[in-house]
Amino acid sequence: MQHRPTVLVAGASGVIGQAAVAHFGASGEWDVLALSRRAPDVDVPCEHLAIDLTDAAACAAQAKRFSAVTHVIYAALYEKPGLYAGWLEQDQMERNLLMMRNLMEPLCAAATGLAHVSAFQGTKAYGAHVHQIAVPAREDAPRDPHANFYWLQEDYLRQKRKGADWSLTIWRPQIVFGGATGAAMNLIPVLGAYAAICRELGMPLAYPGRPGGVSEAVDADLIARALGWAATHGEAADQTLNITNGDVFAFANVWPAIARAVGLEPAFGPPFSLVDFLMEHRDTWARIAAREGLREADLEALMGESHHYADLLMGVHAPPDADRAPVLVSTVKLRKAGFADCEDTEEMFVRWLGRMAERGIIPAPAGAG
Repeated sequence: MQHRPTVLVAGASGVIGQAAVAHFGASGEWDVLALSRRAPDVDVPCEHLAIDLTDAAACAAQAKRFSAVTHVIYAALYEKPGLYAGWLEQDQMERNLLMMRNLMEPLCAAATGLAHVSAFQGTKAYGAHVHQIAVPAREDAPRDPHANFYWLQEDYLRQKRKGADWSLTIWRPQIVFGGATGAAMNLIPVLGAYAAICRELGMPLAYPGRPGGVSEAVDADLIARALGWAATHGEAADQTLNITNGDVFAFANVWPAIARAVGLEPAFGPPFSLVDFLMEHRDTWARIAAREGLREADLEALMGESHHYADLLMGVHAPPDADRAPVLVSTVKLRKAGFADCEDTEEMFVRWLGRMAERGIIPAPAGAG
């Protein structure tokens, strides 16, 4: 009797991990083992293991459960409070390597049928957080000479890969948007909470960022579909692949569509910090959440570190005369390999904000129903 494949998703409550659990669990063709301290917020069949990946003994204790794993999606991530300040700190890098090693050592020893591993990087691989990058950034560029946990994890995985039967795919998504809450980098709950507070205060939806800043986004569901493709298509084996929605956007240009999705008028003025605004009005959010019966009344628990990410992406703290150079990557390699799915970024914002309202995470716009 042939057993169904088993995919293990590490970081299953994060923006990518949760989408992956939902995708594989809904397919009916996979057994899904979800690893995370918090259970993923999904309505699909999966087994959740509440494991802290910094605990080597806890990971080793699950070796027997890992024996059936055929595919790994490693989407676990450690970020420090305040987010981007920690990107240059060595202990943040070492902890991310430790987490991966704690899982992969017992798993590789136990999972004799392991066939494929997917791991994640991002545009920081091209040095986007420390300097202007080439446009478009391509996967075959030499490794950017800066310290990064990406390199520590990639070198570790490539060493483990030697002589093994499994293949490796390194993914480099642009800005990821999805349905996870309490995540390090997901702007959807930040935008939803901000809109709810603006509505409560009788304000329009003021754009907090600076103009410019052309970039790309990627829908977490699109990433999940790409992961499903990579799990069963050899064209992804031992490749590094950029992935985006397929279009480009600037936050100021999509702001009217975001405002329409939350039932508010857009407004534009001087830039300001969303972190400061949201922390000033955390009690307002708690009041809204209690009245509307929302699932999370603690604003910081809802957002994780994502409000800091919002300020960074919108250029709030950049010097006024700083050039907001475009951050664009080529996805030709992925399309030539056979995965050509795409999403409209404006439609993505509208869809995810709607889903969060349907799930009782943010309030529905006035008059919706």
